[in-house]
Amino acid sequence: MSQKNSVLRIHSKDNVIVALTDLSKGDVINYEGDTYVLTTDVPAKHKFASVDLNEGDLVYMYGVLVGMATQPVVKGEILHTHNLVHRAEEYGVEDGEKEEWKAPDFSRFEGKTFQGYHRADGKVGTQNNWLVIPLVFCENRNVTVIENTIVEQLGFGQKKETGFSVDKLVNIYQEGASEEDLLNTSIQIDKKEAKKNKLFPNVDGIQFLRHDGGCGGSTPDSVALCHLLAGYVNNPNVAGATVLSLGCQHAQAKIMQDALESFAKDHKKPLYVLTQQESTSERDFVEEAIKKTFIGLTKANEFVREPAPLSKLVIGLECGGSDGFSGISANPTLGYVSDLVVGLGGTTVLAEFPELNGVEQEMINRCVTKGIADKFSNIMSTYNEKAEFLGGGFHANPSPGNIKDGLITDAIKSAGAAKKGGSSPVTDVLDYTEQITKKGLNLLCTPGNDVESTTGLAGSGCNVILFTTGLGTPTGNPIVPVVKVSSNSKLFNKMNDIIDFNTGGVIEGDTLQKTGEELLEYVIKVASGEKTKAMQLGQNDFIPWKRGMSL
Repeated sequence: MSQKNSVLRIHSKDNVIVALTDLSKGDVINYEGDTYVLTTDVPAKHKFASVDLNEGDLVYMYGVLVGMATQPVVKGEILHTHNLVHRAEEYGVEDGEKEEWKAPDFSRFEGKTFQGYHRADGKVGTQNNWLVIPLVFCENRNVTVIENTIVEQLGFGQKKETGFSVDKLVNIYQEGASEEDLLNTSIQIDKKEAKKNKLFPNVDGIQFLRHDGGCGGSTPDSVALCHLLAGYVNNPNVAGATVLSLGCQHAQAKIMQDALESFAKDHKKPLYVLTQQESTSERDFVEEAIKKTFIGLTKANEFVREPAPLSKLVIGLECGGSDGFSGISANPTLGYVSDLVVGLGGTTVLAEFPELNGVEQEMINRCVTKGIADKFSNIMSTYNEKAEFLGGGFHANPSPGNIKDGLITDAIKSAGAAKKGGSSPVTDVLDYTEQITKKGLNLLCTPGNDVESTTGLAGSGCNVILFTTGLGTPTGNPIVPVVKVSSNSKLFNKMNDIIDFNTGGVIEGDTLQKTGEELLEYVIKVASGEKTKAMQLGQNDFIPWKRGMSL
């Protein structure tokens, strides 16, 4: 991409052009041998028509159908919700020859390793965590009691430290401060260094997975929760778990244990399951849970970081708070990283099925077998039909923030989001909570909801998650490092307290190869123990997907 360009046509088939900078009505744009006189203002990230469009004409971007004009649009006019609605291509599964895929040059990374935790099943963790899991929301308080008892005392942090203090406000209020004085007084303080964990130095953290499920909702959602929690125990970033059950809930311990056995037959991770209704008192119940957790930590501490090949990376690919640049810079950068990792023999996982709406045919064509393609097609159609029955549909996916920053239809959003998956063949398609077992690019059914999706990626076995954002999204995961990647430099400079890596240089002229290789170098550091911004801030978000409730 040339640095001097103020606009970009992404694909030769496109009849829209993207503004890379703010453009004004009357601006004359000379681009690709044509001249465009803008009839409206076109803010950066938005699109204008490159030809006159009549009502009902189809609009293409990224080389795919992304919308339909609802009224006449003249060449040089902005495309927005007043003149564009969602449209997407039909898709189907057919047998056919597959083109041979060629990976990008990954010689720079051949022989490189990361420092990880080697598990008995051959997987390698980038973290070494112990889990405390409630099977039902009734146990959340007991989980909190355990956390408040052991986290600080064992040196895993100071949970009450927030980085803010109201002492100054109290003092100046008592001295008669005005409202303006109160607003202008800083209450930020330097966060104290967490007490160094000397007793269990090889344990990265104790993670507490509170949730509001397990009973009272649909039984299928409770069963899915059990499978999700089993997936978290099975994740290579986890050494073992303490599980708290009330006893009478839909999410029965046996369902979770059976799922874990199916995920990892003869798994060797310590798992302590305690049932409160079988205990003599709550105090005794919590006391036993604390003691068993302590014993589990002694076992987890036996693991140490050792070199592992990059083929052991299992990278989740996620986007949230997307903007009109996400599909040009950040998402294609992740796609390049995905292709590098797949070329090196590793695994990547593209989630968020509502954000593959409109690019289904491309994904189907990349599936290595017809059976895998059929599975993807069936999940997509069933999901969309259910969403429409509930009054939604994939077309309703873009958020107000997406639309404000240039993602006008779900097909535009999806065409850019799919770039995270690079160009490699699709080796497997997984429904929610199914475990990753095949190398290469996998597709995992999750909703577009950011945290529900990252929760699902971790539950299926990812050991690192790359998360692109164009607007800024403060989120993380309890067991998997989440690397936040910005689509533009303005965002990175404004919110670099929550964002790890900037791909804005791609908009300004850097190549995807350069940016992608730099990102993979950073991923290797994170996989070896370097903390991401989300980890530093303690952003441990965990939201199981209730499939009848979310899109």
